[in-house]
Amino acid sequence: MMSYDELSADRACAQPTWAARWFIGALSRLQVGTLALTDPLGGQVLYGAAGGGPHAELVMRDWRAAGAILRQGDIGFADSLRRGWVDSPDLLALFTLALRNEAALSHAVDGKWWALLARRLSHLLLRDNSRKGSRRNILQHYDLGNEFYRLWLDPSMSYSAALFGEDRSEPLEAAQHRKYDRLLDALGAVPGQHVLEIGCGWGGFAERAAQRGLHVHGITLSDAQLEWARARMQRQGLGDRVKLELRDYRDLGHAQYDHIVSIEMVEAVGERRWPLYFETLARCLRPGGRIGLQSIDIADAHFDAYRRGTDFIQQYIFPGGMLPCPRVIQAQAGLAGLSVVNQYPFGLDYADTLLRWRLAFEENLGAVRAQGFDEAFVRLWRMYLTYCEAGFREGRTDVRHWVLE
Repeated sequence: MMSYDELSADRACAQPTWAARWFIGALSRLQVGTLALTDPLGGQVLYGAAGGGPHAELVMRDWRAAGAILRQGDIGFADSLRRGWVDSPDLLALFTLALRNEAALSHAVDGKWWALLARRLSHLLLRDNSRKGSRRNILQHYDLGNEFYRLWLDPSMSYSAALFGEDRSEPLEAAQHRKYDRLLDALGAVPGQHVLEIGCGWGGFAERAAQRGLHVHGITLSDAQLEWARARMQRQGLGDRVKLELRDYRDLGHAQYDHIVSIEMVEAVGERRWPLYFETLARCLRPGGRIGLQSIDIADAHFDAYRRGTDFIQQYIFPGGMLPCPRVIQAQAGLAGLSVVNQYPFGLDYADTLLRWRLAFEENLGAVRAQGFDEAFVRLWRMYLTYCEAGFREGRTDVRHWVLE
């Protein structure tokens, strides 16, 4: 039975605040699609115009969520979701609706500049990608445990966008192999050559490259990934072709390689260190060799606004992370003396990859909880996988293969 104070607080959270009224006012300006809002007392109101666009549902269990969202945009929504203040039976539809109504929902999507500035400063100061900071940031995400990732990744343990063929229903592992093969083909890599992989993860690319007769030197900052990848190479009998070690890319020295591959690693470097990262790529590449990057990017038109603030992924999922935009990749490559041979976007393939991951995550929730992850963690990761999928489907983000020489 609730105490008087608990009952009073519960009723207070169910009463609309000024922030709730402002939030509702923003919803009344929906231009595309419809939103069914359920308030803390169980009442429901439909906003928007029926007949076109997505339909989404938002369950507001506590009006404090409205203030959090208005102040901090997606960070506020993530915090409210983590606390159980808001929910939705279909987060993908909700995020799609928000992106398509960004102008009308600018306060709810982007948040207040002063609140986001504080988050941005915290991100820059406390999540800096120094040598010590990079290792701390990487460990916070990747050392959640090999068994955790094994629950919902495909058997290749590839934690990056797959590349699907004409049959979009093919096994995810086959699509991951196609991604690796495309990169190797774009490099013109032939048996006997030596390839450096910056950010080798659990060894998916290294295994595929070694099976094609290449010698691979892979580096990572994750102890858990390194242990897994080394054991993997031994099981596959590839230990003589693959050398994996715990090393920062800044400590590579002056060794040179026929080719370099880095798959979704530049996003973890941080904006301040992009020049050093590209300079390292150029220094370690032998004349005549090529570099294959797989990079998530944010659309050029949205990059400046993105870099001025921070988003929930930087705060809760990938500390220290920062997405480049295509023009930044080209500019940084040029400053390092590298030229872009070609680029290949395949963002919808990432959306489908994320969908596969999310379905596997949901199917294995019992095992996730059994590993000690609480409901707040589950809600955040559900949001992370869905939020990213919506971004790729709506063209806010993309993923590309870049070939540099």
